[in-house]
Amino acid sequence: MKIAVIGATHAGTAAVKNMAELYPEADITVYERNDNVSFLSCGLALYVGGVVEDPQGLFYSSPEELTAMGVRMRMQHDVIDIDTNRRRLRAKDLVTGEEHTDTYDKLVMTTGSAPIVPPIKGIDLDNILLAKNFRQANTIIERAEKAEHVTVVGAGYIGVELVEAFKQAGKRVTLIDGVDRILNKYLDKEFTDVVENDFTERDIEMRLGESVTSFEGTERIEAVVTDQGKIDTDMVILCVGFRPNTGLLKGKVDMLENGAIKVDRYMRTSNPDILAAGDCCAVPYNPTGGHAYIPLATNAVRMGTLAARNLEEPVMPHVGTQGTSGLHIFGLNMASTGLTETSASAMEHTVESVLVTEKHRPEFMPTSEDVQLKVTFEPESRRIVGAQVISKADMTQAINTISAAIQGNMTIDELAYTDFFFQPHFNQPWNFLNKAGLAAQKTLVRRGKQAVS
Repeated sequence: MKIAVIGATHAGTAAVKNMAELYPEADITVYERNDNVSFLSCGLALYVGGVVEDPQGLFYSSPEELTAMGVRMRMQHDVIDIDTNRRRLRAKDLVTGEEHTDTYDKLVMTTGSAPIVPPIKGIDLDNILLAKNFRQANTIIERAEKAEHVTVVGAGYIGVELVEAFKQAGKRVTLIDGVDRILNKYLDKEFTDVVENDFTERDIEMRLGESVTSFEGTERIEAVVTDQGKIDTDMVILCVGFRPNTGLLKGKVDMLENGAIKVDRYMRTSNPDILAAGDCCAVPYNPTGGHAYIPLATNAVRMGTLAARNLEEPVMPHVGTQGTSGLHIFGLNMASTGLTETSASAMEHTVESVLVTEKHRPEFMPTSEDVQLKVTFEPESRRIVGAQVISKADMTQAINTISAAIQGNMTIDELAYTDFFFQPHFNQPWNFLNKAGLAAQKTLVRRGKQAVS
C-alpha cells in the first residue's frame, strides 16, 4: 500500500506515527512545506513571552524520528496539484525549485489551517506579522525587542495570550477586535467582562467593536487606522482567525462553505481513497449533531490517530467533539466546552443557561477563591450542551467533566445528583456542578417542566 500524507503538524504527525506502526510494509511519504514537524502553536505565546526558554520543547517529533520509523520525509516540499482520478500528485521542492510527480493508493490530507490575512490597505508594510508557526514566532521575538508599542488585531485565544506576553515584557499594548467583546467565540459576556476588567486595570488599551480600515507607514508600520480612530504603533500582530488549507481538493471532495473538508466518523472524505484530519476538516460536533469547524490541536491529534486506524477499513469511529478548550491569562483560569449562549444564538439553537457563583472551597479554609460556572442546556430535552468556568483557582477540570457529560448525552437532572467527592482542600460539600444541575431543575420546575423519570 502506497500512502501519501500532506502536512505534518498535529494531525499529520499523529497519523504518520500510527501508520508506521500499524502498516510496517506500507510505503509512506510525507510532504511538508516547513523544515520542521509537530510545532505546538498553542505554546507560541509562551515562547514569545519567555515562559518557554527552550523552543525544542514545543516539538514532540522530528523529521529524523519519522524517518527512523521508515517514513520518507519530503521536507520543504509544496504539493501544488492533486489528480484524484489518477491518484497522482505533483510537488515542488521549495529549496531547488524542482517539481516531481508521485502516486498513491491512499491519500491523507492533514494540511491544517492558515492565518486569515484581510485585504486591508497597507497590509504589506514591514513589522505587520502573523502568529502561527515556529518561523513566525521567532520573527515576533526578534522584532519585539525593538518595539515599544505593540498592536494585536484579533481578540481570540492567541491574541489575548500575546497581549499578556507583551504586557509582561513591558510593552505598551493595544488590542483591537471588530466584535465588542474579547474571546466571544469561547465565553459569554459574564466571563469576558472579568477578563476585560483585568486588562483595563493593567492599562491595556482595548479598542473593541472597531474595524481596522488601513495601516499607515512609509516602509514600516507607523499607525493603525480604524473606523473610530488612529493608533500610533511600531509593531502589529494579526490574529484574526484561521481558514482551512484545502484549496488542493476544492471541488473534489465535499466541504463546508468555509472550505473545511467534511469527513465521516471514520475520517473518510466523500472520495473513498482520501482521508482527512485536523484543522483542514469539519468535525462531528456533539452539542448540535452536525459538523463544525473547530481548529484545535486536541481535535487534530485524535483525528490523525483515527485516520491511521481507519485507513484500510472503518474500525474505530470518532466519538465527536465538544470543542473543549482552556486558557490561563494573568492568573485567571478559564475553560469552555460546547455551546455558549452566544454561539447557540448564532446557530439558532434554543438553549437556556444557569449561572452558579460561589467560593471554590469552604470559607473556613485559609484561602478561598470566587468561581463562576455557567451550564447551558436544551429546555425540552434537558440535555447539557455547554459550560464555561472562570476563577483564580484552577477549576478548569470541571469543564472536562462537562465535556464527557455532553458526549454521553447527560441531562441536567443527572448532573444534579452525580457522585462527586468532597474534600475541603478542593471543593464544597455540594459540588458546584451538582448545584448547576439543581439550579437548572428549579428553573424548569418554575415553568411546569418536571424531570422525566
